[in-house]
Amino acid sequence: MSSQVLVQLFNAANNPFRSRHPAVSFINVHMERLSQVFHGWNGYQTSLLRAIEPLTAEQLTWRVAEGRRSIGELTRHIALGRITWFARMKGPGLERATGRVPRWYTDGDGSRHAFEKSVPADDAVQLIEWLKLSWEPVQAVLDEWSVSDLEQTYRHRFAGTDYQVSRQWTVWRIMSHDMHHGGQIAMMLAIQGIEAFDLRALGGHIIQPSLVPPDT
Repeated sequence: MSSQVLVQLFNAANNPFRSRHPAVSFINVHMERLSQVFHGWNGYQTSLLRAIEPLTAEQLTWRVAEGRRSIGELTRHIALGRITWFARMKGPGLERATGRVPRWYTDGDGSRHAFEKSVPADDAVQLIEWLKLSWEPVQAVLDEWSVSDLEQTYRHRFAGTDYQVSRQWTVWRIMSHDMHHGGQIAMMLAIQGIEAFDLRALGGHIIQPSLVPPDT
């Protein structure tokens, strides 16, 4: 859903002439904060933590082919990708995460990146720490921002072209990035015969819906 559509929904929810409509009331109550819009992403984070925590160095460094990322490298890529993009967006809750990155580099377009190889990819304890650390700015955005905040933009140059990037685009990029590489991790765990039930069997979708109240 685009940021424009989300903002229109949010504005409609706060329009007094439409507030009696049940669907709009639902939007007003449940979709104002991003923590409600993106509810379930926190469960995906939990499934990643549970999958990575018990892995040995051998399991973390195993790769399907030469030149492909290992599970440990994919996990590191997820964590530092969050920090890199949320720093560009200047979201809340970044101080601890950006301050812990050992090394940054600036590309030819002037964009800063967390240098991934500065973080070990063969130690589950450290990888779990980075997943948790990189989740702090994500959680801060979900807790502090509302739908109307998503339309704000920032300037970003890529391959010599300047873009006006919305917060909505950035949040979606990182959520899809988590799930794309999390899916690769799930497949590599399966090939190694490692269960990781939450990530593999449930696809990281572990937040249960509400139960139907009795006698309804």
